[in-house]
Amino acid sequence: MGFDPWDAAFVADPYPAYRELREQGRAIWWEATGQWLVPHYADVSALLRDRRLGRTYLHRFSHEEFGREAPPPEHEPFHVLNGNGLLDLEDPAHARVRRLVAKAFTPRTVERLVPAVQRMAGELVGRLLADGGGDLLVTVAEPLPVAVIAELLGVPEADRALLRPWSADICGMFELRPDEETARRAVRASIDFSAYLRELISERRARPGEDLISGLIAAHDEEGRLSEQEMISTCVLLLNAGHEATVNTTVNGWWALLRNPDQLAALRAGRDPEKLSTAVDELMRYDTPLQMFERWVLDDIRVGDIEIPRGAEVALLFGSANRDPARFDDPDALDLVRADNPHLTFGAGIHYCLGAPLARRELEASFGALLADGIPPLRLVEEPRWRDGYVIRGLERLLVEF
Repeated sequence: MGFDPWDAAFVADPYPAYRELREQGRAIWWEATGQWLVPHYADVSALLRDRRLGRTYLHRFSHEEFGREAPPPEHEPFHVLNGNGLLDLEDPAHARVRRLVAKAFTPRTVERLVPAVQRMAGELVGRLLADGGGDLLVTVAEPLPVAVIAELLGVPEADRALLRPWSADICGMFELRPDEETARRAVRASIDFSAYLRELISERRARPGEDLISGLIAAHDEEGRLSEQEMISTCVLLLNAGHEATVNTTVNGWWALLRNPDQLAALRAGRDPEKLSTAVDELMRYDTPLQMFERWVLDDIRVGDIEIPRGAEVALLFGSANRDPARFDDPDALDLVRADNPHLTFGAGIHYCLGAPLARRELEASFGALLADGIPPLRLVEEPRWRDGYVIRGLERLLVEF
């Protein structure tokens, strides 16, 4: 089986195909999307930090100068929203926005949320236990990060059900070759989510609180403040990146644990915080929620013996890099006490995930609540199926019982 992101068997287990890619070379041309696939850890890590690549090229070139077609005008609401977020900005705009966001989204902000995160995780697990089991995806994995981001942003509880559908529709555009219906849903969600946040920002300007939106409004330095669009795009990115990755790490992680009962038993036997933190990092490495991260080549680069010219696109294969035997001993084994584990799940370089500390706290709370004293072991009810979609890779559901 080769590299085929639209094949269900590949999505269910892409790792044999990654081994083949790593054997083929350091950069492999893939005709289906006109991209260079980069499967090795050392190259992915280096290119994430290489300023000759960018998430966008519009800070240096027009579409025509770069040899690319402009997106359709009807997609503009999505691209305005996405293009003003940290993930798709490049310097100097990226440095300015990240510096201002960091003034509001501080380590203290994250630590202040920890008791609420642990309480919410415990409540969700308590409901699952009361029901005798159920779908771990919809009962624990999805509600927790949505509730945490909503708490962080100050979204009223009555409005929180809006967030997950908006996030799912917008993230559909990050898959390879999204169809027109996917684009239509993403545009509608971009419009609706932006309108909602614009109103919420207006309320916080009038009545500031302790939430992140109030902090973003107040953040300033000698270069000024965040624009309203930058605040909106920051809030959407926090939901999309923080939500999708955390959900999939939770369910993919539990599926991995249930397939490795010896590792799960050892984790249950010694549930100290440091051991749990190490285990969470290994679960993120073992079955990476974000399999591919794309970058534009802004100036000619060389990967191995391959010259990649300006205007090309590279696909950095996180899932392959995190299983590269040149960097990880016995990479296809789940080892929850793996000490040397510099996985690339959160990225690297200037686009390293700003929300990584919060994501770790959420995952530790979620796994910790399901492993706590008094909670019986989980058992799988049925073999899970993988959702359509390769870039953001996760299960359709995970039915369990106690």
